[in-house]
Order: sequence, then structure tokens, then C-alpha cells
Amino acid sequence: MKVNQEKMTAEINLMENNTYIVKEGRIEVVDALPQGFGKQIISWQNGKPVHTDISYSKKL
Repeated sequence: MKVNQEKMTAEINLMENNTYIVKEGRIEVVDALPQGFGKQIISWQNGKPVHTDISYSKKL
């Protein structure tokens, strides 16, 4: 991912499956699920993301 701090822009690859959080001028990738099925929950406080919860299950 290319980030231009001067212009406050980021270039992302649309061919990659990712979830991003932009907070206070910074962009970061949310951890992907290690395997199987799951969900990513992003908690917000005062209009800002503050916590991520990642859970998954695996079919046997």
C-alpha cells in the first residue's frame, strides 16, 4: 500500500481482500481471519474506531 503523507492519500490494491481502518490520518489493515468462517467487529467510541474483535470457526 502506497501512502502519501503530504497529500494524506493512500493507494490500495483492489485485487486484495482486506478491511481497512482510517483513524487520525493513518490507515491500517485489520487482521484477516486465519482460516474458515468468521467475522470482524469494529467498536466505535466518540466517532472513532477503538477496538477490533476477530472470531472464526472451522468446519470439520
